[in-house]
Amino acid sequence: MHTVFYVSDGTAITAEVFGHAVLSQFPLPFEQLTIPFVEDADKARLVQARINESYHQSGKQPLVFHTIVDDELRRIITGSDAMCYDFLNTFVAPIEQQLGVRAEPRTHRTHGMENKQHYDARIDAVNYALDNDDGVNTKEYDEADIILVGVSRCGKTPTSLYLALQFGIRVANYPFIDQDMSRLTLPPALKANRHKLFGLTIDISRLQEIRQRRRADSRYAAIDQCRYELSQVEKLFRMEAIPFIDTTYHSVEEISVKILERTGIRRRIY
Repeated sequence: MHTVFYVSDGTAITAEVFGHAVLSQFPLPFEQLTIPFVEDADKARLVQARINESYHQSGKQPLVFHTIVDDELRRIITGSDAMCYDFLNTFVAPIEQQLGVRAEPRTHRTHGMENKQHYDARIDAVNYALDNDDGVNTKEYDEADIILVGVSRCGKTPTSLYLALQFGIRVANYPFIDQDMSRLTLPPALKANRHKLFGLTIDISRLQEIRQRRRADSRYAAIDQCRYELSQVEKLFRMEAIPFIDTTYHSVEEISVKILERTGIRRRIY
């Protein structure tokens, strides 16, 4: 098995994300190790020794994906017995030429608090999502950018939090529960914000599997109950012309971006 190191003088999130995207193209197992905050030469040399040890033990050159700004630290890491890929400097030089502006490298710019306005927007959006989760509070829906609706366990809460944390979008979510099904209509709080509604649905079997893990062998998790709730809610979506997507085969990241694409809501942060 090949070993992969994600190394950075910051959080290493950029190296991880970029590295995962590249490695996903290869149908191989990888042992993956993340080493953030390599901020001085002593730590860089320890990381170099760890990389070299991996090579000597396995006989296979590790892959090192790094986003190191400091020249000295970069030289230490790239001096390892490994194939090193520099995600930042690969692009900096040609972009400098294109823009006619010299880059000013500095650590912690990407995932730090340098842009406090963007950081505060994310935290405010996360707090809003938590305060307006699961229909508990409907009094702040006028502040929402979008309100996700659907049956329980179709992915509303994780999608709300992802949109908030990644893009600074204020998302509320409201579940349609068993007690609503006999005469399913939009409650007043949702009617008043009809233009903000976006529906999530899911495959019956997948919903049953998720609910079974939460409340095993309950009516809530019964396949007939799942079928009934989904049928009623999707009927409501169509009757009220609420846009909706099926979450069954999509990750939270994919669901979130599909929602942004369908609604045209702009990201507050990048």
